[in-house]
Amino acid sequence: MVFRSFFNRRRETITIRGNEKETKKENLSLKVNKTLQINIENLRNMLDNPDNLKIRELKLGDAEVKCAVVYIDGLVDEQSIQHNVLGSLQVTKDDKYPTEARSILDFIYWKLIGDTNIQKGESFDDLSFNLLSGFTILFIDGIATILMIDTAGGEFRSIEEPVTETLIRGPREGFIESVQRNVAMIRRRIKDPNLRFKTYQTGRRAKKSIVVTYVDGIIDPKLLKEVDRRLKTIDIDIVPETGYIEEWIEDSFLSPFPQFSNTERPDKVIAAIMQGKVAIMLDGTPFALIAPVNFSNVLQSPEDYYERWTIGSLLRVLRYLGAFISVFLPSLYIALISLQPGMIPSSLVFSIAATREGVPFPPIAEALMMVITMELLQEAGARLPQTIGQTIGIVGGLVIGEAAVQAGIVSPIMVIVVALTAIANFSIPSYSVAISFRIVRFGFMFAAAVFGMFGIILVYIMINIHFVNLKSFGVPYSAPFAPFFSNDWHDVVIRSPIQTIKKRPDYLSSEDKISLDNQGEK
Repeated sequence: MVFRSFFNRRRETITIRGNEKETKKENLSLKVNKTLQINIENLRNMLDNPDNLKIRELKLGDAEVKCAVVYIDGLVDEQSIQHNVLGSLQVTKDDKYPTEARSILDFIYWKLIGDTNIQKGESFDDLSFNLLSGFTILFIDGIATILMIDTAGGEFRSIEEPVTETLIRGPREGFIESVQRNVAMIRRRIKDPNLRFKTYQTGRRAKKSIVVTYVDGIIDPKLLKEVDRRLKTIDIDIVPETGYIEEWIEDSFLSPFPQFSNTERPDKVIAAIMQGKVAIMLDGTPFALIAPVNFSNVLQSPEDYYERWTIGSLLRVLRYLGAFISVFLPSLYIALISLQPGMIPSSLVFSIAATREGVPFPPIAEALMMVITMELLQEAGARLPQTIGQTIGIVGGLVIGEAAVQAGIVSPIMVIVVALTAIANFSIPSYSVAISFRIVRFGFMFAAAVFGMFGIILVYIMINIHFVNLKSFGVPYSAPFAPFFSNDWHDVVIRSPIQTIKKRPDYLSSEDKISLDNQGEK
């Protein structure tokens, strides 16, 4: 009886929720009524009459036709409403207005409102989305059509240098949370009539704008079609950040490696779409997604191209070395100390053995303790306020490492290994990729503890098999290594001089493959 009562109550709860959902849908699909007061009442009921819902009722013309101007305070530019909407309606003389409601609406639409983006609507579905996007709604008594005027505005964060992608040399501008301003930043830098921006609306309860940007004539049409197909499959209540989009449309959500490149930098987006890639921007976040990507892309930085090619090549080689140290150094220490000490020179073996004298833990336990401690310090430093976060990371690492050595818990060589690993991890330009390497590092450490160097080789082979099978929008993640594209090797590990980079990457299958045409110099 108890279980039956519980299930009955559960069934009633589900039914009630279902009715609420149906009522919500009915409100959104409700048609605009001809009576002004009914429309205002329906709007107040739909939004539960919030305090920031502003309604200004007016009378127009000699016939004194009633109308109402409605907007959400905080989402609009009030000066635009005063000048372009209320000012235009009130300044116009009464004898210039037509006598019929339909004629008044056409008169306002064609001659009165000076805003460039004005739309007509007939349902509360159109009304709710535009009203909550910063539009001003104009109701006219006696007609079941509304005017929706774009007056979006309010407070926005100023354009600043990106926090997560700082450069020594390069532009200092970064995206902000307004997708319209982000689009303008790209448009300002690419004055090409073939630059395209395609907008999608996503989110069942809280609709948000997704903007896909690319250059027509460069991008592969198959890639563009696949992006369009995947974006249309997004079906969730709200998309608060591009991370939701990334996880929804990526090729393999089980892979630890990111199949998108996320960035706050407009110059990075511009360089990508000029190669034949696509960028995805979302209203409400400064992070844009770039696809497709491969392993070589995640170790590149815009600064590689802002410095001379020799400097850019050196920096890129250092990043590859940092990635190797970050992933392999702790596991190599465990394998060589635990199972294969014969591979180390005798003098070094004796030195390491002397430092490990009195350490009660095996190398795997010693390494796990220090690596996990360093991971916690990195997370603490990232979450704490900026003024004290760096202090915690540096001082905490020094204090804990010194205390652990003096207490005889770990050896000094282990502290050096962990410190080098952390420094090498910081050299990776992408935060998402650095986290992926941190995840893979643990797999190598456990394999080294069980099988030694043989275990490291096995995991390395497994990672390579995963790379070869992993794709980003149909592009192999291991390109141009496998499949091999010889023409793309001039911009992988070594960055060739700009004068020699004449073609866009072959693995992207761009329509226009020529990026540098120096025939005129001959």
